[in-house]
Amino acid sequence: MRKSEKSILLPDFLTKHKMNVTTERKKFAFEYIINASPEFLYTYISTASGLAGWFADDVKINGDIYTFMWEGSEEKARLVNKRMNKFVKFQWLAREGEYMTIEINMDDLTGDVALVITDFENENELHEARMIYDVSLDRLKQMIGG
Repeated sequence: MRKSEKSILLPDFLTKHKMNVTTERKKFAFEYIINASPEFLYTYISTASGLAGWFADDVKINGDIYTFMWEGSEEKARLVNKRMNKFVKFQWLAREGEYMTIEINMDDLTGDVALVITDFENENELHEARMIYDVSLDRLKQMIGG
């Protein structure tokens, strides 16, 4: 610390409030333009092999429970809703009230197809979440040539 800087101690109630604000999980949505048909994309968002190709290292399905595995960690989600060639929605089992949707949107005017991913993350980690999804979607685009 430089001489001109001062250390300020905050009362506990302010510190605790500040910690809760920065760690609050927020819903976010990221959109990615993908050069592929909705029918083609749907297999990549709804099947274990499709999701394992870009979203997770591996995916196992047991009934409606999907187990997503990343570098030694795993997270389970229940498939709660889906619509052929439109979207899938997963309810995270370990995160009450949190879900992830992967939606395929096609612009009627331009014909552009986009994937919209909605999920939850700590407010102070949204930038890192964006970077992870950016890399994942780049991987998907390479796989499908889109």
